[in-house]
Amino acid sequence: MSRILLVEDGREIASLLLGPLQHAGHEVEQLGDGVAALDRILRAPPALTLLDVVLPRIDGLQVIAQVRARSDHPIIVLTARAHEADRLRGFDLGADDYVCKPFSPREVVARVHTVLRRRAPLDLSVGMASPAVAFDSAMGHAWLEGRALALTRRELLLLRALSREPGRVFTRARLLEAAFPEALDVNERAVDGHIKNLRRKLAAVSPSHGWIRSVYGVGFSFAQRPD
Repeated sequence: MSRILLVEDGREIASLLLGPLQHAGHEVEQLGDGVAALDRILRAPPALTLLDVVLPRIDGLQVIAQVRARSDHPIIVLTARAHEADRLRGFDLGADDYVCKPFSPREVVARVHTVLRRRAPLDLSVGMASPAVAFDSAMGHAWLEGRALALTRRELLLLRALSREPGRVFTRARLLEAAFPEALDVNERAVDGHIKNLRRKLAAVSPSHGWIRSVYGVGFSFAQRPD
């Protein structure tokens, strides 16, 4: 049984999902505002959060941004904002999936199971090629030039894939496979959001170097030597 946090201030939507999630074997907790949800996720994170965007006090996008600064907690966005720009915004911030209202409760349950299946144990035992980056295969930690990096799981997987072959250009599809194991329907643009966050964290440790390079129309590569 997985503990699911349902953050939705609309009673009808919440009741629509509560039964199917419980029937699928999940324990469900419901909250109705963004501040309470953020506190719950950071203090005692459930297995996954279903998060509405329009919420009292702070909205769902603010919740995602603050959570992603500290953890890789899985989040599926539930929203009536169906425009492509809104979906891309959610992925850029680090959402694992994005479901537009109105939706089928069975589809939401299926997406929950898909995201939970991606949470395979990290295997960082395969070596790294860039001397600037080091990994601890047992603890799942990473260092850049000897300084610890506070990375989420997805950022860690992306850094491992890129740094093992400096100079090689990785397509978004290949990085999607590396960072989202067993992914079925995650948009490749989700990679861009995690790369953006990874770049920011690398820059905090090594501000004068551009470690991850964009290759227009193709993807990303890791610098063989710092710029």
